[in-house]
This record gives sequence, structure tokens and C-alpha cells, in this order.
Amino acid sequence: MKKIMIIFGTRPEAIKMCPLIIELKACKKFQVIVCVTGQHREMLDQVLDCFGITTEYDFCVMKPFQNLFDITINIMSKVKDVMITEKPDIVLVHGDTTTTFISSLAAFYLGIKIGHIEAGLRTYDISSPFPEEFNRRATSLVASYHFAPTKTAKNNLIREGTNENLIYITGNTSIDALKTTVKSNYQHRLLDWAKNNRLIMVTAHRRENLGKPLQNMFLAIKKIVDKYHKIKVIYPVHLNPLIKNTAYKVFGDHERIKLIDPLDVLDFHNFLARSYLVLTDSGGIQEEATSLGKPVLVMRNTTERPEGVESGTLKLVGTESSTIYSAFDLLLSNFSEYKKMSKKLDLYGDGKASKKIARILHHL
Repeated sequence: MKKIMIIFGTRPEAIKMCPLIIELKACKKFQVIVCVTGQHREMLDQVLDCFGITTEYDFCVMKPFQNLFDITINIMSKVKDVMITEKPDIVLVHGDTTTTFISSLAAFYLGIKIGHIEAGLRTYDISSPFPEEFNRRATSLVASYHFAPTKTAKNNLIREGTNENLIYITGNTSIDALKTTVKSNYQHRLLDWAKNNRLIMVTAHRRENLGKPLQNMFLAIKKIVDKYHKIKVIYPVHLNPLIKNTAYKVFGDHERIKLIDPLDVLDFHNFLARSYLVLTDSGGIQEEATSLGKPVLVMRNTTERPEGVESGTLKLVGTESSTIYSAFDLLLSNFSEYKKMSKKLDLYGDGKASKKIARILHHL
């Protein structure tokens, strides 16, 4: 029996890794060891509870006002001992977090094979997103197997010199999660609050957007809400105090903008499915919203998911208030422009990525 260690630490990683954990545990060929770093805490636990995932190891590295140095040192100091104790045949990591990079580095030092889920995403701007672009590129250097969600991601890896025989196009496991969480009979009091209005979902949390860029985003959104009286905004605010302070400073107690605590994955996916459009600086939400046919204004200057931009479901709007306002205003005032972006596409997967990855690992 082969031993697979799966390591992750943030909410987005958990959403994408939990379907894979379930799939791998159903295969009798594998012993699956789940290890979380706790890079996120409450938000991570919400996802684990939603999917019924228990962990063998939890590093609990989350501390108030932690920085990248704290996260890096704390993870590295703990992951080494776990890997030496468990001696896994392969370590699976996801995407682009500090947990991913440090776990991959530790496995590389110990001569353990590494499987990189969601491999090959690139902006080719080392500072955007920060530090994620560095993390995923560094992980690719030491990974043994690369599970790329799209052909574009595979081609990125090939251009960088990765052996094509070690790259597998699987789709993204985020779509696997979405296929199980969205319910036709879902109800929630906040959806009742937004009834008979166009519901706008907002997420904003990127480290590089803290400060003026974040304030610009919020000012543009507030200006639009003041202009259009039949829209309502729900913004699950990230737990980072700097983000919360800025959000409450700009939005205050606006009657048509709800600032709420982070939603669990089931609630968030169902809110997303019932939204009119989405404004975000996140990565994974670009995939999820596209799969649901929701237009996305990406409040960043770059994206590692160009497939959506090329197909017209995503639009990069940067972090300047005037640009965000203009793009937002166009989608609300011009229905033909809105329809152009409201295409339900399987650009990022068909909901079977976890099964594909499990089959590949079984074959390997």
C-alpha cells in the first residue's frame, strides 16, 4: 500500500483538496495522511467540517498579525519531523501558497516525490499575485508530477523545460467541489434580503492590494451602489484586520451593502450561484464563477487564468476606481454586454479532476 501525504493550509486549498482526499481514501491501494498547517484557521476549519475531513496532523501555525517570515519558519520547523516520521511515498501539495512552497521544499530536501495539484498557472509577474507567483514557480522546479488544470497551464510548464511526460491535464478540483456544494433547494436569510434585486458578490483580500488599491475598489463599488438602487452587495470580509478596517471605513453601515464574516464553502458557492455578477481579486473564484456562468470583474492587473479572459467571461479591471466603476456600470446598464460575459463554460474542468488524478496516481 502506497502512502500519500496531502499537505495544505488555507481555505482555498482546502476547497480544492477535499474532493481529492475523498477520492483517494476510497481507493484501497492508498494510505492517505492528511496534514494541515493551519495557515488559515477558522476559514480552513469551515471547509474541513463541510466535507467531513479529519486530519492526522495540524500544525496550528496561525497567529495574530503573522507575516510571511512567521508562516515560513513555523511550517518548516514542523513539516520536516512529520515527513521523517511518516515516510510518505509522495507528498501532494496544491497551487501557490506558502504552505505549498515550504512543504515542497521540505520534501525535496528529504528526497520524497512531490505531486503538484493545479500546476502551471502563471502571470509571469513575480510581484502579482504576491507571493503566490513565486511559490508556484518554485514548486514546479522540484515537483515530480504536475497535475495541470488546463492546456494553457501545461504549455506554460513545457516552455519552462518541464518534461512533458510528467504533466497531466486533469481540470481543476475546484469544479469538483462546486458540483457537490451547489443545491437547487438552498435557502438563506441573506438571499431573502437580496430578493428582487441584482445580487453582487464581492471578495477582496490580496496582500498586494492592501492600502490604497483596496480603498479604490471599495470606493468604486460604493459609488455604483449609490447609483443603482435595485442592486445589493454581499461581501464576506476577510479576517485580516487591515481589510476589515478599510471595508468598514468605506462602506460603513450602508443599507444595501452587507459586510459579513467569511461564509463556509457550501454557503459561498450557493450565494455565487445566485448572484448577478462577481467582483473579486481572488483566483479560484474566477474558475467557479465561470463554471456557473457569472460574469467576473477581476480587480487585479494580471491573472493566471487567461482562458476566462480569452473567452470573455472574465475581465481584468485593475485597482483604479475609475476603471472598476466604468466596467461595473457597463454590465449593469447594458444587458447585451452582460450577456456576452454570462457564458457557462467548462474552461477549468468538468467536475471529474479528482477521479483523473486518483487514476493517474494509481497507475504511477
